[in-house]
Amino acid sequence: MNPERLVECVPNFSDGRRRAVIDEIVAAFAGAHPEVLVLDRSSDPDHDRSVLTLAGPGEAMVDAAVAGAAACARLIDLRRQHGAHPRMGALDVLPFVPLGRVEVAECVALAEEAGRRLVAEAGIPVYFYGAAARRPERAALPAVRGRGFEALRGAAPADRARAPDLGGPALHPSAGATAVGVRPFLVAYNVDLASDDLALARSIAAAVRERDGGLPAVRALGFPLPRRGRVQVSMNLLDFRVTPPAAAFAAVAGAAARAGVVVAGSEIVGLVPEAALAGVDPAALLLHGFSPDQVLERRLTGVLAARVGGGVE
Repeated sequence: MNPERLVECVPNFSDGRRRAVIDEIVAAFAGAHPEVLVLDRSSDPDHDRSVLTLAGPGEAMVDAAVAGAAACARLIDLRRQHGAHPRMGALDVLPFVPLGRVEVAECVALAEEAGRRLVAEAGIPVYFYGAAARRPERAALPAVRGRGFEALRGAAPADRARAPDLGGPALHPSAGATAVGVRPFLVAYNVDLASDDLALARSIAAAVRERDGGLPAVRALGFPLPRRGRVQVSMNLLDFRVTPPAAAFAAVAGAAARAGVVVAGSEIVGLVPEAALAGVDPAALLLHGFSPDQVLERRLTGVLAARVGGGVE
């Protein structure tokens, strides 16, 4: 396996509570091709969402995507699933991320192939986003997802502007649709507030996100965390070189302090490039359970070494 020709795939699926179901879905992704590397998995019961980080050659990532999508469709019913995180699909988001010397155009071709196979083999309609978007207005993921499954299942068959790019126009009745895309490395970064004031979390999210005049390359939403008795400002840092986690933390903490609220902690969901935390003490960000093993380069090196050591290459 050539480390310079790896593609990352980060499936986000809509179950973060049922351990047996999550395990079965992860196994479906991981077992689809012998060269699939599982780098990380993370589940959140309040969000009712899991994030899986895979890497491997492009063909392995496509096989994994199709097998995982079929498992998600079989095991998740969006008509009965409700978490804090917005979603439109059982397999909600399927981004391909170029690593090493892989070009964006190569990942777009993989996304297209995965989309065709999701429709043909799993019966899941597909919207393309990011660098794979077929329409400029669908480049941004929030524009694709809209108000989520419940709104989209009525709008998609009736409005050509909301119909999927492949499959449909109706969504899968229980599994919805999947957004398949190509994007740069994204850092999923959340800051918890020592408060249950959801309006405050939402106002801080609005203040820090780029769309409303906040930090560049940041998307943010405010979520309740009933199991923790807190609220959260949940952020996607679309370009950590423009806005790294430390800058996002400082902005949220400052806005919270002006409202008389302290930060209870923060978390990185999945993996983070080494450069995103360069010169930063993780303790200064109050990171929950952060380990150096969450650094992408370290994890990838370790997984590859274990694979070679086990006799598979």
